[in-house]
Amino acid sequence: MWTIIKFNKKKLNFLKKDLTNKLGSDCRFYEPKIIFKNYKKNKFVKKEFNLLGDYLFCFNLKFKDIKTISFINYAYGLKYILQGFYQSQGEICKFIEKCRSLEDQQGYITEQFYDLKINSDYKFVSGPFSNSIFKIVELQKKKINVLIGNIKTTIKKKEYLFQPI
Repeated sequence: MWTIIKFNKKKLNFLKKDLTNKLGSDCRFYEPKIIFKNYKKNKFVKKEFNLLGDYLFCFNLKFKDIKTISFINYAYGLKYILQGFYQSQGEICKFIEKCRSLEDQQGYITEQFYDLKINSDYKFVSGPFSNSIFKIVELQKKKINVLIGNIKTTIKKKEYLFQPI
């Protein structure tokens, strides 16, 4: 059974170790991560971000018992456990499967994670247009026609990283 945990970012390793000690070695964690590549001062800089911020997924069969949740509620580095994960197991599993299917060889989520919509606003994270806001005009298989201000241009999907606003 999966649960969603909000954690203290500085104490993540302590939290994982503490939960493994309390729940046993059959405890699995999943944090979907995305990497942004940027040019800064003629250098190629990579930044790694947790897709969910300070949340992570934890799997253990003992979560079926409510007493287990109250037992781990005071684990070191744990802020709280989201309520309602019992009823949302189907959606949690679908989300994790989607994330895992879109991971590359290093385990990072690819840019195909976002569902692109025409006439929606996005922000470039990499490339010469980084931090520029654009609107999608037309979607093709490998290319996107975008509108940056009053300029219409075509970009390749895999060449630039962008995120919805």
